[in-house]
Formats: sequence, structure tokens, C-alpha cells
Amino acid sequence: MCLLLFAFEMHPHYRLVLAANRDEFYNRPTRPASFWEQHPAILAGRDLRAGGTWMGVTRTGRMAALTNFRRSAQPTADALSRGLLVGGFLTGNTPPKAYLEQVQSSRRGSRLPRPLTPPGIRFRTTAVHVVH
Repeated sequence: MCLLLFAFEMHPHYRLVLAANRDEFYNRPTRPASFWEQHPAILAGRDLRAGGTWMGVTRTGRMAALTNFRRSAQPTADALSRGLLVGGFLTGNTPPKAYLEQVQSSRRGSRLPRPLTPPGIRFRTTAVHVVH
């Protein structure tokens, strides 16, 4: 299971401290966090198989991350990588709530692994919090 930990305005020198682990199969190739050649404003790791990322930030302050709760069922053959959600958000300028609503209502959303979102979603002005 992936974990995402953050401390906001808890450290005297850093406004945000963020730590995460990525629970993924060892044979899935990745690149460590760096600025992307195609999008130099994005600092994120890279899933070299699907092209997405699990966590990233932009020079303008957009931040996105996802966690994975592994289930025994395999995704369908045409399922998209969840990491494309993070990359799509970071490369765009759509507000978080509107971005998630667009994804869920699009054909793209229907091809994401299930469940994309657990039963409850709460929206805040600066972030989307998914409630398990």
C-alpha cells in the first residue's frame, strides 16, 4: 500500500514537508524525481511504462499525488494508468475539483482501474481529499 505523509506549517524553515512511498511491482521501470524535458516546470518521478507519475509539483505551485491500494483483481486490458491523472493535472491549469469531475465524466474516466475513487470525496478550495 502506498503512503503519503505531509506536514503543513509545522516546520520553522519549510512551509510544507512531504514524504511518500510508492508501492509498486519491482519490475515496473521508473525514473527518479527530476524536471521533465517535455514540461520543464514539472518536478516529478516518471513511470517509464505508462508515462505518468505518482507524485509531482510544478514551479507555479500545483501539486498532485496518488496512492495505490492493491487488490487481487487485475485491471482490464484497456485500462489507463492512474499515473496519467497526476501528469494530466500537473500539465494543465484546471482547478482540482473541476479536473477530477472532468476525468470522472469523460470516456477516459471509464477506462481507469476501479475503483478510481472510494465511496466518499470531499472537495476543498485548494485540494481534493479522497476519503477511504
